[in-house]
Amino acid sequence: MHFLNTKFVTLFLVFALISNTKGLKHPLHVSTTEVNVNGKDKTLEISTRVFSDDFESVLAKLYKQKTDLSKPELKTQMDNLIKKYLLSHLQIKTNGKVVALNYIGFEQDHEATNIYLEVEKINAPKSIDVSSTILYDMFDDQMSIVHVVNGGVRKSTKILYPDKTFTASF
Repeated sequence: MHFLNTKFVTLFLVFALISNTKGLKHPLHVSTTEVNVNGKDKTLEISTRVFSDDFESVLAKLYKQKTDLSKPELKTQMDNLIKKYLLSHLQIKTNGKVVALNYIGFEQDHEATNIYLEVEKINAPKSIDVSSTILYDMFDDQMSIVHVVNGGVRKSTKILYPDKTFTASF
């Protein structure tokens, strides 16, 4: 059995390394969203991370325009597309009520894109619902990893397409 586990890990690493080569697609379709409760400032700090090539593909498909997240001259245009996309594919509820997400911006980090959002003026939440359909319009094998951190307590899950919601209670 140990041999099978080693073989699986080795194959996974080979696919992961190959995916870093230009022109080849990675075998996983995954996004990660983290929601941090900042009790001092009474805000939610939200970050989402997606593979840039997947994200550019879904933006181009939905909005029928050229996308390139790495070109500084397209930053304003890309900000507008990302904001529009995230606000329609990510929803946060605190204590059962939908909260307004404020788009902060994005940055490139190697093969990934980090997107930052914030929710202002929230009271200490007893529950946080995260509903994510990021990249669902493109991939039916999409996996969303969600982390919610409140007062040093971290709750995490993975959401597999077509499911979309995770509730963290504190």
